[in-house]
Amino acid sequence: MAETPLARRSAAGRTPDARGDARRAAGPRTKLILFDLDGTLADTAPDLVQAINGCLLARGRPARALAELRPWVSHGARGLIEQAFGQVPGDPDYDALRTEFLQRYEADLCRDTVLFPQVEQTLACIEEAGLRWGIVTNKVARLTEPLLRALHLDTRAACVVSGDTTARAKPDPAPIAHALRQCACPATAGVYVGDDRRDIEAGRAAGVRTFAAAYGYSAGMDDIHAWQADHILAGPADLLPWILPGAA
Repeated sequence: MAETPLARRSAAGRTPDARGDARRAAGPRTKLILFDLDGTLADTAPDLVQAINGCLLARGRPARALAELRPWVSHGARGLIEQAFGQVPGDPDYDALRTEFLQRYEADLCRDTVLFPQVEQTLACIEEAGLRWGIVTNKVARLTEPLLRALHLDTRAACVVSGDTTARAKPDPAPIAHALRQCACPATAGVYVGDDRRDIEAGRAAGVRTFAAAYGYSAGMDDIHAWQADHILAGPADLLPWILPGAA
């Protein structure tokens, strides 16, 4: 199967792991595809940036451009607050800003959010092939669940693991391991797709095959080839040749 140029560069730049490659080659075919949510399945940046801009405007500060804050969306509330206000956990105003930001976002979390191009097609192909897919996100459940309902994904996902489902969030492997257990899927038959370095670190630690979403948020501000994902995807549909029955 022909790889995309991004995938070829990823394979060439990856640190060799003969034991890991052997385990993947010897394992069963893909049975479960797990996705990150923000920046991988859904383009949530417009609504998240709108929420942080509401916090800025309420304090008499100018709103920030979507393009400026978009790369930080995969870092969640912490990343957006740090970029907009220079506040990090432990700073005097951080907790109040985080509470207000989440309230603003929760009140209007799917006004402009849409699935990325090719996502619906990709999910439909996965389902038609008889494979299951699920979501593992660091977004807390009270935000994840209504967003998935609004996007009409809630009844289709085989599992949904939110940022507060397990004791530790990504880059810890616990959320991915939890999803694998929920679906009774061995790690060798699972894959994880994400747009942030933490996603790839979590997937590698959980023992699944990893795919970095170059179309997502973090790739523009980080060296995606340094993440050591198994493959890099220029678009969601690029995943299909790697996972459908009979594929490599």
